[in-house]
Amino acid sequence: MIVSINIMNNLKGGLYIISTPIGNLEDISLRAKKVLQKASAIICENPKHSLKLLNKLDIKKKLFSLHDYNEETLIKKLEKYQKDSLFALISDAGSPLISDPGYKLVKNFINRNIFVTSIPGPSSIISSLQLSGLNVNSFVFFGFVPKNNNSAKTIAKRIIELNFTSIFFISGRRLKNFLELVHMNSKNIEVAICKELTKINESVFRGTIKKMIDKITNKEINLKGEFTLIIGNNKKALKITIEDKIRKQALKILKKFTLTETVEIVHKLSNISKKDIYKMAIELKND
Repeated sequence: MIVSINIMNNLKGGLYIISTPIGNLEDISLRAKKVLQKASAIICENPKHSLKLLNKLDIKKKLFSLHDYNEETLIKKLEKYQKDSLFALISDAGSPLISDPGYKLVKNFINRNIFVTSIPGPSSIISSLQLSGLNVNSFVFFGFVPKNNNSAKTIAKRIIELNFTSIFFISGRRLKNFLELVHMNSKNIEVAICKELTKINESVFRGTIKKMIDKITNKEINLKGEFTLIIGNNKKALKITIEDKIRKQALKILKKFTLTETVEIVHKLSNISKKDIYKMAIELKND
């Protein structure tokens, strides 16, 4: 049975997307605890797992299991209660929806013009970035590394061409293979491998990708469980990629404009010195 929200709760009815601890249960926020206490029902991935947190908080609520195969069915089941109830959405750990089900549920609330909000908190992605020691001004999250080896190869090659730090979720049994795929495209790239964050056995391994592969080979990293893998951007490869694009651009412009005009145009587009562009243009004309 779903209990309708009491107006005295001072909370709007609707859907509250709540981040929960990624390891240490004490990381639950006061606001998250308050909403869970006031919720009409809690939507979670695995009720048995969520009960560990809820029992610690002494919270007893109706739980609905949400996974990829029942999301649409659950949406229909909850629709008649949406306007008069407060639903809390949690995942097994961290921020809901990030490589977890829930997108369709959230979209349904939004499409029906029902209140939706987020209660921020723990995230293995953010914690891993902070602990990586890598440049995190620009980053991209890819989710789980593909199980298909050809798809993993494509991703491994693609990330080397990006000017971003890359983040992946990956199981221990796939970790070494994927690192080797990345290593084929860049020998000196820096990485960080994070595991058991916020727990007693929290571990972060940092260094070149070759060093990490050697650590796994020498059994210095316990591969049991899942990891967050942070891969730094490849500055050398990026520089080559940018130069290659500029050369192609300059070659096209040379076909329509004079040498002097080409130098001026490419300089404005790339902010590279006119001297370097002139040298490049001369090489292109002589090829």
